[in-house]
Amino acid sequence: MGEKIDSQQHALQIDFDCKDYYINRELSWLAFNRRVLEEAEDKHNPVLERLKFLSITSSNLDEFFMVRVGTLKDQEKHMVTSPENKAGMTPAQQLAAISREAHRLVKHQYHIFNHEVLPELDQNGICFLKPKQLTTEQESFVHRYFYDRIYPVLTPMAVDASRPFPLLFNKSVNLAILLESEKDAKTKLLFAVVQVPAVLPRFIKLPGEQGKAEFILLEDIICHYADFLFKGNRILTVQPFRITRNADMTLDEEGAEDLLKELEKELKKRKRGSAVRLEITHDMDEYLKGILAESLEIESCDVYEVNGPLDLTFLMKFSSLPGYEHLRNKELPPQPPADFIGENDIFEAIADRDIMVHHPYESFDPVVHFVKQAADDPNVLAIKQTLYRVSGDSPIVNALARAAENGKQVTVLVELKARFDEENNIVWAKKLEKAGCHVIYGLVGLKTHCKITLVVRQEGSELVRYVHLGTGNYNDSTARMYTDLGLFTCDEEFGIDASYIFNHLSGYSKTPKWKKIEAAPVGLRNKFLDLIDQEIDKSTPEKPGRIIIKMNSLTDKKLIKALFRASAAGVQIDLIIRGICCLRPGIPGVSENIRVRSIVDRFLEHSRIYYFHHGGDEQIYLSSADWMTRNMERRVEILFPVESAPLKKRLKEMLHIYLRDNVKARELHPDGCYTHIEPQDGEKPVRSQIYFYEQAVKNTRNIHKTPYMEQFKPKTHLDE
Repeated sequence: MGEKIDSQQHALQIDFDCKDYYINRELSWLAFNRRVLEEAEDKHNPVLERLKFLSITSSNLDEFFMVRVGTLKDQEKHMVTSPENKAGMTPAQQLAAISREAHRLVKHQYHIFNHEVLPELDQNGICFLKPKQLTTEQESFVHRYFYDRIYPVLTPMAVDASRPFPLLFNKSVNLAILLESEKDAKTKLLFAVVQVPAVLPRFIKLPGEQGKAEFILLEDIICHYADFLFKGNRILTVQPFRITRNADMTLDEEGAEDLLKELEKELKKRKRGSAVRLEITHDMDEYLKGILAESLEIESCDVYEVNGPLDLTFLMKFSSLPGYEHLRNKELPPQPPADFIGENDIFEAIADRDIMVHHPYESFDPVVHFVKQAADDPNVLAIKQTLYRVSGDSPIVNALARAAENGKQVTVLVELKARFDEENNIVWAKKLEKAGCHVIYGLVGLKTHCKITLVVRQEGSELVRYVHLGTGNYNDSTARMYTDLGLFTCDEEFGIDASYIFNHLSGYSKTPKWKKIEAAPVGLRNKFLDLIDQEIDKSTPEKPGRIIIKMNSLTDKKLIKALFRASAAGVQIDLIIRGICCLRPGIPGVSENIRVRSIVDRFLEHSRIYYFHHGGDEQIYLSSADWMTRNMERRVEILFPVESAPLKKRLKEMLHIYLRDNVKARELHPDGCYTHIEPQDGEKPVRSQIYFYEQAVKNTRNIHKTPYMEQFKPKTHLDE
């Protein structure tokens, strides 16, 4: 007991606000994107999969510059420091550090592309050609393609005293052209811009010998025929460039009479925000570079010179090249969920026991079927659901619309402020309203990020509430790429809480006293702090407390300080954090009992699992929330307990496998660097994602005996 008191007193004496105990959020994010890039560098990954990771790295950087860098530049301009500045860096210091690291990252990305991936593609008969490399047949094909398909779409834009520099859209690829008049060589140099049309394919397959796949990029064709666009002038140089703009929106929700219309206005502004990054080719003419930098009002540190094609996000589509399955990972078709095997009716199955589904290893189809069956079931009276991100042709949205047309009470909260999905969600909101659904756009000042569906069903003389709670979005497309967990239950107290949530979102109901769940922005952080404090109280030197947390990001200072206190008190803590982690582990006396790992593999780790040993009375929760300040204070989130003994056991085993991963896991060190975790001598390699999939396959062996599950039967199985 004395040792326990000593450790607690020691924890009280430590200044957990010390900036040296924290990692800057933005630099931590760049470290995450470097881990993504490592997958492009990993020669164990098939070459077309490596292209995907190159594309993801570029896409991630685009969003990072549009949102995080854009916000920091605004802070620097207005001399504001964010309250989340745990590591003690000013906006200017952060921008300088970001520029250094981002330039290194991009340089390494193009080194991988040019010196590793392209040669391997070439060995497999796949290559990109420049116009000078074309055969006579290919040149004739490109000539026709330009005049028939490209030229009618192009708009050459001269820039002079009467025609100012055009307002080019965010993330568009453009050509900067320097030319002189053929009639009057004494006139000053002329400048023009041509936008590479996003409506046309970025890469074009060329005719050629059998067994080879040769391509040319759209911008290379336009460059080759640029003189046709400016007859009477001599082309001196043509160079591609790309602008990234500040896309962080400032929405006056309080003053907006119609949130949907206000958001539509802001979306138009996003395309024209101030430039925060200029990408050019490494051999661009200095005079041309100066024109662009001056016109865009961009500093030299924000100019990124690359040795290769701009905007590598096109590689995601290119990686799906037909006929090259041997250069991709084997398909892992989602399996029927283990807890539904042997069941004939989804409502009967949920009435019998709580059911958990683990995506993408287990199919998302039961979640879709849950809403579809509710839409058509004459005994279902009402359906209520939150939608944050949905797919392009969402079967869930279609089912909700059908339910309303069938006369059911349908309430849908569509979060219009889901970043970069705003336009998509506006379309769905209008469709649902037209079908007769009651559509809510969320709460002023908050994003509704929780994932919950409530179905109210008449069963005899009683009303029974069926609930689905998830860690991920109701998106059938991303459910094949993101790892997430969902819980189906008809527990009465969960049903009451679900009703509370929707009443709170749709009306003026005050925050209720929850039966099972906890919710942000009111009580969620305090719930986590209480759980950590309880773990400290129940921890002894003989039986130290234990916390295991799996989430996407950790940035909230109050929660990090609580973990520091727990570590200083002897609690053993394992954090499985895919992305940002502002906690610096391994600091003696502060975080020496905290271990942090990140898993980056073929699926995006998205599930949130919270485990507390609690003196042997183990508590496990799932949540829609990461430990970020925005999730605790500016979002509607939910945390829900898993109480079924078999499901708790399954989640514990899941966490154990994540902690044993020694193939795709990286460990965070006190200096902020990550290193791969390698199998020790005699230790068996464990790749958690493949392990979970193989387990899902084993659970489907008797699928043919189950009529209800037959509809979820995969077309192929993993070879065993």
